[in-house]
Amino acid sequence: MIEKKKGDINQRSKLDLDQKKIESARKLANKIALKTQNVIEQYTTTSIERSVCRLLGIDGVDNYNVPLPNLVVDQVQRANKLEKGVALFIGNAMLSEQDSPQRIAGSISRGEIDITSLNFNDIDSIKRILINKSKERLNLIEKKSSQRQELLKKYGEKSGPYIYVIVATGNIYEDITQAKAAARQGADIIAVIRSTAQSLLDYVPYGATTEGFGGTFATQENFRLMRNALDEVSEELGRYIRLTNYCSGLCMPEIATMGALERLDVMLNDALYGILFRDINMKRTLIDQYFSRMINAYAGVIINTGEDNYLTTADAYENAHTVLASQFINEQFAFLTGLKEEQMGLGHAYEMDPSIENGFLYELAQAQMSREIFPKAPLKYMPPTKFKTGNIFKAHIQDALFNMITIITDQKIHLLGMLTEAIHTPFLSDRALSIENAKYIFRNLKNLGDEISFKKNGIIQKRAKEVLDKAYKLLEEVYSLGLFDTIERGIFAGISRNINGGKGIEGVIKKDVSYYNPFIDLMQKKLFRGDK
Repeated sequence: MIEKKKGDINQRSKLDLDQKKIESARKLANKIALKTQNVIEQYTTTSIERSVCRLLGIDGVDNYNVPLPNLVVDQVQRANKLEKGVALFIGNAMLSEQDSPQRIAGSISRGEIDITSLNFNDIDSIKRILINKSKERLNLIEKKSSQRQELLKKYGEKSGPYIYVIVATGNIYEDITQAKAAARQGADIIAVIRSTAQSLLDYVPYGATTEGFGGTFATQENFRLMRNALDEVSEELGRYIRLTNYCSGLCMPEIATMGALERLDVMLNDALYGILFRDINMKRTLIDQYFSRMINAYAGVIINTGEDNYLTTADAYENAHTVLASQFINEQFAFLTGLKEEQMGLGHAYEMDPSIENGFLYELAQAQMSREIFPKAPLKYMPPTKFKTGNIFKAHIQDALFNMITIITDQKIHLLGMLTEAIHTPFLSDRALSIENAKYIFRNLKNLGDEISFKKNGIIQKRAKEVLDKAYKLLEEVYSLGLFDTIERGIFAGISRNINGGKGIEGVIKKDVSYYNPFIDLMQKKLFRGDK
């Protein structure tokens, strides 16, 4: 066998996978994505239009704590004119009032202006002022992205897996204390879990927050505070600490915008997660996903997808092929938005029943399969949770086996398992033990993956081929049915959703022929053609 270099797609597979089948699977996934994209491009949503407001510089709340982007979009929607896009009305008001988007939004909040009733200026003049403002604002995002690259050049990029840990106190200031402690213990990525059900709020809270439920509210100020804190500890430690938060939900593109403006590094961004596990209307969140991923792509953010969640509701052995099929589809959706392979943190998980004989071999086969099929992707590998119990010693061993597979198969984003997570929210000492466990295994098994090959037609190779074959058949079925019908039939995660049901459907608007969003064209020019 030819020596396989990490990330080299031209080397032979350790699993002896059928490369023609992989190529055919990608083509099927591309057809599925394009078929869905034809629907997506016909619509906008209230959350996309609010993100346009934020991208134009509108922020803050009124006296009742209603976000100004919501007030602006609501005014246009009440006039039944949102089908044209909020940008045209803001641009027209900028010309008529000779004022900034932020000040115009303030006037709307005080009831001083109705931007839908102003006489319309020349459309070319409106678009010109919007393009100039949009370029100015996108330049801020580019500067944040460049700053990240400068810091990575200064500190150097880490080889091997990123150790990813969670903070979730509800209080951003306490989160900062815990995040710095985790970084000093060895964490590479800090994820701030959102407050319970924030994904179902159709607005983004404002300012620094000190109360939450099972997590901390995602706000732009909280992003800024945590980013500054991690920059401080990065300087102290001499290595770059990445920050993660979560786009998925009813405000996907808005949170993506906030993350871009505050230099977040990794963001969960997966419509299927919202559809299946939060019952968000499938059209709403797939439309939102397109624009939010484009913003992530422009900002140099790594997205995380949520296939790992399928295995919390469905059997991990029997349904492994649904994870792979979804990874293929998510990859193609990501390409359509301008994301590079190196920004695709496709998700999967170590979630088989530990009583299965040779379960470790099956998990190893699937992790190696994901690595070989997506060689450049910073794969997100999730720890065992479903079958953990109050036996913390067994849980620590489960995590150790999970850690072994990560280093053997070159997974990149390694969400750390916790020995006490089945009992209570892990203590700081529990996290320290889990980080120590991972670092010990990563150090001692660093090059094991380079030293081993798999028995021809053995258990590992057969398992990988079986999963690939089933995933291919599923992709054929999804293409035949269409993605929307597939979701309605409950094929992913065993959960069925109705195309006209779920939360947020009232925020889906069919575009008028005159619809205008200046950011889509400007970002596409940079992402697909490299324009400056």
